[in-house]
Amino acid sequence: MKHDSALRGAGLGLRRELIPALTRGKPDVISFYEVAPENWMDMGGAKGKAFRALTERTPLVCHGLSLSLGGPTPLDEVFLRKLRSFLELHRVPLYTEHLSYCSDDGHLYDLMPIPFTAEAVRYVAQRIRQTQDILGRRIAIENASFYTKSPVDEMSELAFVRAVVEEADCWLHLDVNNVYVNSVNHRYDPREFLRGVPADRVVYMHMAGHYHESDDLLVDTHGAAVIDPVWDLLDFTYREIGVHPTLLERDFNIPPLEELVPEVARIASLQQRYLPGSAKTHVSTAANS
Repeated sequence: MKHDSALRGAGLGLRRELIPALTRGKPDVISFYEVAPENWMDMGGAKGKAFRALTERTPLVCHGLSLSLGGPTPLDEVFLRKLRSFLELHRVPLYTEHLSYCSDDGHLYDLMPIPFTAEAVRYVAQRIRQTQDILGRRIAIENASFYTKSPVDEMSELAFVRAVVEEADCWLHLDVNNVYVNSVNHRYDPREFLRGVPADRVVYMHMAGHYHESDDLLVDTHGAAVIDPVWDLLDFTYREIGVHPTLLERDFNIPPLEELVPEVARIASLQQRYLPGSAKTHVSTAANS
């Protein structure tokens, strides 16, 4: 199966708390929504109908939580086939997952870092290829935030990300806030990291807030407004890599819709700054088997 779809603009995570306001009227600046499919695949009743009404009018991206690409247990093929039906039902142009793992003989309820080793590259890439085969489309993987380094690391975070997307032949979902969080926690230059990202693989981006635990520890919470240094980094990313569909994540401490719209609008404004003359005025998320 091969399916091509153009996704553009700035998006907002579709949280249940926001559905009443969005049903009354979606602000024009919101070009698409994103959901974790695990939270909606079995939703019926009034909530399911409200969800369907929104997705029939506005493109939907799915960002998975439970695939556990780096985990030791076999991929859940039953879940993946159910997911494929959900993606096709809602005409979802892009499915992304975390470059991490969240299971080990049971769900860990957190996203754990994968050791940066050549063996892990081969292992994760094989699981991504298997996922793509079952879903009948290419997926994107997201660079993850992490807080401790593995003692068996053989390469840098950037080298690991580059190796996985190359070996798996998948897209890259670039989380700008995660780059910033990791750069503080692990003391590297985020701009140098972004200069090394395989730009031709990037199809999608995230922006989010985080929690400032201390000067050398940031926690990726998606529970606060985006701070100015991360906005500056998004500006740099568009300048260096090009403009791609970009989502505002807000998963906790969710304010009213009218307080989130200005952040979505700021993403859209930055995109417009770099669209004229840009070679990447949109992304075609090609799903192929």
